[in-house]
Amino acid sequence: MSASQETPAARALARVDGPVLEVSLDGSWRLGGATPRWRSVVGSEKPAGVRLRADGVTHWDTSLVVFVGEAKSWCTKAGVECDIAPLPEKMRLLGSEFARSLEAGTREDHAQSFLHEVGLATRHAWLQAGDFLGFIGECWLGAKRLVVGQSGFRWNDCLAEMQKCGAMALPIVSLISFLVGVTLAYSGAIVLRRFGGDIWVADLIGVSMTREMGAMMAGIVLAGRTGAAYAAEIGSMKANEEIDALTVLGISPVRFLVLPRVLAVGLMMPLLAMYANCMGILGGMAVAYAALDIPPPAYWIEMLTIVDFSDVTVGVIKSVVYGLIVGLSGCRRGLQAENNAAGVGKAATSAVVTAILFIIIADAIFAVIFNVVGL
Repeated sequence: MSASQETPAARALARVDGPVLEVSLDGSWRLGGATPRWRSVVGSEKPAGVRLRADGVTHWDTSLVVFVGEAKSWCTKAGVECDIAPLPEKMRLLGSEFARSLEAGTREDHAQSFLHEVGLATRHAWLQAGDFLGFIGECWLGAKRLVVGQSGFRWNDCLAEMQKCGAMALPIVSLISFLVGVTLAYSGAIVLRRFGGDIWVADLIGVSMTREMGAMMAGIVLAGRTGAAYAAEIGSMKANEEIDALTVLGISPVRFLVLPRVLAVGLMMPLLAMYANCMGILGGMAVAYAALDIPPPAYWIEMLTIVDFSDVTVGVIKSVVYGLIVGLSGCRRGLQAENNAAGVGKAATSAVVTAILFIIIADAIFAVIFNVVGL
């Protein structure tokens, strides 16, 4: 017996039954073989209805699911009724799911010119910037009401958030800052040892931690820890329609949810940055003593010759701004989240990316400003 007789080829036989185009499927539908496509079966005519039958199908896999899905998708777009009730239940369900994926996954037209794509991206970025500035303005108005005592601010919520983003963040800030100090000390020692300036490792660690790395590392840690948590919490509240309930009750979500969180992270960031400075200096001191034979008193005295109050002030100013960036980014992305579980996850991811991006931009701006003013 030949192979063709053992496994008959897949066929889709179309016949007109009144106003309905009935398509009978038979044979073996395999991905490795030749299978018909819906476009070749339906042709150019538009029937009043389509009915699919699979009485003669011996074997089938994804190729038949694709055929059924294409048929349903074509009928939906053409406004034609598609009857797949005669099909087996599993085939019917899989074909319907594939048709929905085709309708939901329609690809965008990327045939536009490069300038057109750039213009669309620029317009989207401009709208996003305007939306974020409007959010900052609303927070500013809420802060002014807080100063004059008219905001109905919930200090208990603020204190609870200060504990979450401050005291509970100490372990991870300690570890990362200490290791950053260790890394900087080892890296600096490679160069300084060539010139006999091992003791200058203290200067390198002191300046880099107080001016840059302390506030930067604390900000990045809080962006991934606190900013994502804010976005997830507020996004979940939006998905559960709690934000809408607050609005209906006449309670501003910004004053009730955003201000306590932003104020908490803004107040705790300078303290965390100072703590990160100490841990980074301690890490550098450990490397200096273990690898360079520099006693801790000598390390400390040398560091004080280069680090002064202006260096600490620069780090504190940066940390306050970084804290506000983390709080505002997390809360804003949470308020923009879609009303589903996937939207909450996207909001948390977007909050981290936004916070880190703006922290880097703010650091570059601070570098220019402090260079101009001589700090």
